[in-house]
Amino acid sequence: MTLDLAVLEAYHDLTGAAPEGIWRAPGRINLIGEHTDYNDGFVMPFALPQAAYLAAGRRDDGVIRIVSVDLGETFETSLHELRPNHDGWHAYLAGVFWALREAGHDVGGADLALASDVPIGAGLSSSAAIECVLVEALNDLHGLGIAPMARAKLARITENAYVGAPTGLMDQAASTLCTEGHALFLDCRSLQVQQVPLDLAAHGQAILVIDTLTRHSHAGGEYATRRADCEQAARLLGVAALRDVSVDELNRRLPELPDERLARRTRHVVTENQRVLSACAALRADDLPRLGQLMTASHASMRDDYEITEPSVDLAVETALANGALGARMTGGGFGGCVLALAPLDRVEAIATAVTTAFSESGRNVPATFVVLPAAGAGRLA
Repeated sequence: MTLDLAVLEAYHDLTGAAPEGIWRAPGRINLIGEHTDYNDGFVMPFALPQAAYLAAGRRDDGVIRIVSVDLGETFETSLHELRPNHDGWHAYLAGVFWALREAGHDVGGADLALASDVPIGAGLSSSAAIECVLVEALNDLHGLGIAPMARAKLARITENAYVGAPTGLMDQAASTLCTEGHALFLDCRSLQVQQVPLDLAAHGQAILVIDTLTRHSHAGGEYATRRADCEQAARLLGVAALRDVSVDELNRRLPELPDERLARRTRHVVTENQRVLSACAALRADDLPRLGQLMTASHASMRDDYEITEPSVDLAVETALANGALGARMTGGGFGGCVLALAPLDRVEAIATAVTTAFSESGRNVPATFVVLPAAGAGRLA
C-alpha cells in the first residue's frame, strides 16, 4: 500500500470520516555543506523521493489526536497542555501547533494520521519532514498564508525550542523549498536561495546513497557541543559567526584561538563554506569531477577537523572511492547515518556490491543502498 493510501485508511480508522486533505514533505540529502547552517554559512541540499505523508482534518475542541501508521501508536493531547521539551515521536508534531500559536497564528486542534519512509536517524532529516508536512497542512487548513521560508522557520522553531535539538535551518528549508531536478543553494544568513540544476543522469552520473544503519540523534550532546564550539570560536575571533572568516585570512586568525580543538572546528566551517560555493560553480559548469573532489574533501574535513564521522561511514567512503566513485562523503549531522557517492551510472552496482562486501567482512550489518533523484518539496496532494 502506498503511504498516501496508508494515511487515508489510518485517518478513517481514527475518526470514521475522510480527512480534509493529504500532504507530503520530503526528507533531504545534503550534497555539500555540513554544520555550516548554524554558522550563517552556505549549504546545498536536495529533496528526496522519500517523504512524510499526513492526512489531516480540523477539530473545534482543542484536542490533537495523532496516529502513527509506522509505529501503530496513537497519541492525544490538547492545545493548552503543550509544553516545550517533550520527548517522543509525537513531539515533532505537537510542537508545530505550539510554534504556530506562539507566533500568533490561530490554529485549533486536529486529527492526524502520519506515515513516513524517510529512514530515522540516517542523516536524511526524517524529523524535518514530519515538522514541515504538518506546517504545510495547518497553513492550508487555516488559510494562514505563511510564506515558504517562514514555514521552514516555524518548523525549525519546533525542533529547536520544543524538541530541544539545536539544529540549523537547512533541513526544514530543503523540505519546504526544494524543486524537482535541482539542488537548493541556500545562504543561511540572508536566506536567499537559488535552484541549481542537478541533472546527473544527463552526464552519465548518479548519487548512490549508502545507509550504514548506524543511527544518531541530533538532540544528543555531541551536536550541541560542536555548535557551542563554533559560537565560542566566533566570540574569540570577534565575528558574528564563523561565516565571517574568509579562507584567505583563516591561517592568520587561527592562532588567536586558545586551543587546537576550536581551531579545527573553525577550519572545517570556513573551508566547508568555500567548498559549497565551489560546488555550486562546478555544477553550473557541468564539472562533475570537480564536484566529486569537493565532496571527498568535505568528508576529510568532517573526519579530521570536525570529528563527526565514525568507522562505518569512513569505510563506506573509502570503499566507494576505491571502486570508481568520483567523490563520496557522509551527509547529515554525523556520528553515523548515510554516505552519498557521486558515481558513473555503470559503476553504481559495483560500488554498492563492494561496500556490502566490505561491511560483511568487517562484521558490520549489511548497509542499505539506493539511487536518488532530486524531488519536489512539501505540498498538498491532489
